[in-house]
Amino acid sequence: MAVTAQQVQELRRKTGAGIMDCKKALDEAGGDVEQAVTILRKAGTARADARMSRPTTEGVIASYIHAGGRIGVLVELNCETDFVARTEEFKDVARNLAMHIAAEQPRFVRQEDVPEDVIEQEKEVYRAVALKEGKPETVVDRIVEGRLKKFYSEACLMDQAYVRDDQMTVGQLIKELIAKLGENIGVGRFVRYQLGGDAEG
Repeated sequence: MAVTAQQVQELRRKTGAGIMDCKKALDEAGGDVEQAVTILRKAGTARADARMSRPTTEGVIASYIHAGGRIGVLVELNCETDFVARTEEFKDVARNLAMHIAAEQPRFVRQEDVPEDVIEQEKEVYRAVALKEGKPETVVDRIVEGRLKKFYSEACLMDQAYVRDDQMTVGQLIKELIAKLGENIGVGRFVRYQLGGDAEG
């Protein structure tokens, strides 16, 4: 089935990918635009993984104030070049991340940032609860690992479901942005203030 220019344009609008990449994905998908989107996403994620080791020394600091000035967030989103840092899309993602942090209250950026003593303390609690629930010793470790995963999905920004699209995590959002903008991108740090509370992050 021949791919039409209209299909290529539609796919470009949905993904921001180049004309040749769109045509190739549509050929592979037999003209199915949704399937072609999936093909491009997978290819983009693979390229994004390769870019993730490159240094990020540019970027922006975005802010968000919520609830009549009762909650405030500053977040640093980094990229490789000043050119990407100045794009509206990059700045929009930074602002949306600040809003996400205000709503979802992460404590850490990624799993590697969680101190070892915090992890051990969580494991101890989960183990004690599982044993108190009468779970057999043989499955307790698996239960602890499962609950630790849930802890990461609540406490770590990159593992949280993205507030504007809960079908993806913040980490997946960042990967898609890397694939789209062609540069390594990462959250440097954030701080969340709440009136009458301690700063977090």
